[in-house]
Amino acid sequence: MNIQSHRLQPPADPHVPETEFGKWFLRTETWTVHVLERALDDLERLMPAGPRSYEVVADVGCGYGRSLPRLHARFAPRRLIGMDIDPEMIEASGKEVAQHGVPAEFVCCSSSNIALPDASVDLLFCHQTFHHLIDQERAIAEFFRVLKPGGVLLFAESTRRYIHSWIIRLLFRHPMDVQKTAPEYLAMVRDAGFHVPDSAVSYPFLWWSREDLGLLERVFKIKPPAVREETLINLVARKP
Repeated sequence: MNIQSHRLQPPADPHVPETEFGKWFLRTETWTVHVLERALDDLERLMPAGPRSYEVVADVGCGYGRSLPRLHARFAPRRLIGMDIDPEMIEASGKEVAQHGVPAEFVCCSSSNIALPDASVDLLFCHQTFHHLIDQERAIAEFFRVLKPGGVLLFAESTRRYIHSWIIRLLFRHPMDVQKTAPEYLAMVRDAGFHVPDSAVSYPFLWWSREDLGLLERVFKIKPPAVREETLINLVARKP
């Protein structure tokens, strides 16, 4: 583990910090299994056929580090980097990878001002981070900057429909005026210069992304409407 102490002061960029409930939830098995692992499975399914090894893999918004051993196992990077704006989460991520014997380094930085050189990352993972960001357009431009030509962005995000739901408003905290619909997120990534074929996009409607937590379908067997405003978007983008 390599934590550079001079980077453990929180950056000045504005962001909306997580609630105490949110911090607790990020450390639960529900988060790890039903949110993180399901997103990784879906994103791998969307990736084009070919080798699954990437020399430099970075997780922007690594939180408590649950993703890092899984990224290491799936993509076998020579260099694994965890990034987060919260020093507390950087410290916790270091302990998480140490428990799994996974070598990683950490950078405390904002997603809209990433402390990595241009064209230095082969695969960038952004999972349930973007809805916390205030300057989303600057962040996606930073993603494009740090990826190498041919580099891959794995992007998994909750949409405005989900973030504006009553249950999320009650338990979590987000910048509400910047939230986007699924089509708006897709357009934003493409407008930043990424190539995103339609075949590399999915819209899972998982139980935890529904206001009733899936009870109508599980208990009363009422199927969700086929036409709806999507609550999640997963996509695989490539920098030309």
